[in-house]
Amino acid sequence: MLQAAPKNIHIYLESNPNPNSLKFVVNEMLVPETMSFDFPDVASASISPLAVELFSYPFVGRVFFASNFITITKQGDVEWLEIQNTIKDHIKKYLEAGKFIIDIKEGDEAPVEEETDTIRKIKTILEEYIRPAVEQDGGAITYHSFNDGVVKVKLQGSCSGCPSSMVTLKAGIENLFTRMMPGEIKSVEALA
Repeated sequence: MLQAAPKNIHIYLESNPNPNSLKFVVNEMLVPETMSFDFPDVASASISPLAVELFSYPFVGRVFFASNFITITKQGDVEWLEIQNTIKDHIKKYLEAGKFIIDIKEGDEAPVEEETDTIRKIKTILEEYIRPAVEQDGGAITYHSFNDGVVKVKLQGSCSGCPSSMVTLKAGIENLFTRMMPGEIKSVEALA
């Protein structure tokens, strides 16, 4: 189980390219740096009491955790100025109380696939060049598969449903891969 220790929590807000998402950056790590957790609805959030609590607000449409931030995607016509302090205060009180953030059980990890040199290169490019930029925008990108020159990735957090995510995928990520791995990578696709 990942639990926040009782502390003096500071949170600042960052906007990102998705106007329906806002990034709540915390002054400590919330989950291990290589992990992220995306909850598109309350039914998927059973391993996170904090996410379940955040979904109790009618304007919360998605909750995403990565390293030291939480990205909230709102729904409806409500403006961020009307709700951001409510969410920020809720997260702050929750973390300062030292409550569990994520309940990870043994065996919840994804199975490890056999990696070829090409897959290792793809994962390295994702990890070193792409993931930091995507996280800065309140999202995450993870490797899914590689077949016949096509890299499939999963976009999470603010990237889910972002109007500019497909432009970023094709114009940014795909171009980077085709330049760094010419002849090996034909395209990059996001899983739905």
